Amino acid sequence: MTEIGIGIIGGGYMGKAHAAAYGAVGTLFDTALRPRLEMVCAASEASAAKYQKAFGFARGTADWRVLVNDPKVEAIVIASPQETHREIALAAFALGKPVFCEKPLGATLADSIAMTDAANASGAINMVGFNYIRTPAAQYARELVAEGRIGDVTWFRGEHTEDFFADPALPATWRCQGMGNGTMGDLAPHMINGARALIGPITALCAQVETVHAQRGNTAVTNDDQAQFMCRFANGAQGHLFFSRVATGRKMGYAYEIHGTKGAIRFDQEDQNALHLYTMDGPEAERGFRKILTGPAHPDYLPFCQGPGHGTGYQDQIIIEAKDFLTAIATKTNIWPTFEEGLEVNRVVTAAIASSEKQTWVNVSDY
Repeated sequence: MTEIGIGIIGGGYMGKAHAAAYGAVGTLFDTALRPRLEMVCAASEASAAKYQKAFGFARGTADWRVLVNDPKVEAIVIASPQETHREIALAAFALGKPVFCEKPLGATLADSIAMTDAANASGAINMVGFNYIRTPAAQYARELVAEGRIGDVTWFRGEHTEDFFADPALPATWRCQGMGNGTMGDLAPHMINGARALIGPITALCAQVETVHAQRGNTAVTNDDQAQFMCRFANGAQGHLFFSRVATGRKMGYAYEIHGTKGAIRFDQEDQNALHLYTMDGPEAERGFRKILTGPAHPDYLPFCQGPGHGTGYQDQIIIEAKDFLTAIATKTNIWPTFEEGLEVNRVVTAAIASSEKQTWVNVSDY
């Protein structure tokens, strides 16, 4: 086994999740590369010292350049605000270091293009953090669709809905400012990635993007609360996607429904260890959706638990990401989703915002 020094930029919610993942991944998946928590970067020296102690890093810093350039940091996880992603990634790729970047890849489409170009030019391993498509249930759904279990896909409905901003009396926060922090920048990328993973590229769409609560206290909200679009996939299927941070009652509404010529699939992240499958088998009187509980027979489940139906959780998705990233580095072969996927998701987001502004259908390839 070979150690690899991990540097994580950002010590907040996602920084903590990644630190915990790299602390556990070798035990769960017996990876060839064993991560060593080498350095954490935070906004101040005091925060860096706090996270270093709490998460078990060898060192901490308030300067991401120190982390990127340190020879003992051999792989980098970017879990900082999206406006910082581009500069950090380009500096890391210039040194040939592998980079895992949280979604969205770039704060703008131009950022994502520059980051992907730099990744490809360097030849370094790269990955973007779409964790919800990593659940055992979602991976199994992808297998079912790819195998043709439900026939040719004709329609897809997807949503990512939460209610953390549903109350109009809630005060303004950083989430209220800048399109990158709105629903299209924050929630939409996950389900767009999910739709692309399950069905394929989105070729055209017609979107509505809106701000429901334009004012919070004395602060004007400058980004969107909810959005939706109709779309057409490259395989000819129709689709509808909806995203909201004001969907009262929804806590983790990453959900989809897929219809095919031989069956259908339903999934809801609020019940992430169950997949509902309908197949046109047997007598009509006996047909119906059946609930499949995830277990050792499904992808990436067994390392966590030997019992079917016991389930995996949010943190486990991050551990699966860490396993994939370490495997990619060890084998010197990129594993999906790479920066290319992050770029294409950002392209769809850009097209949707443009469609809403123009109030018309647009081709994604035009952006």
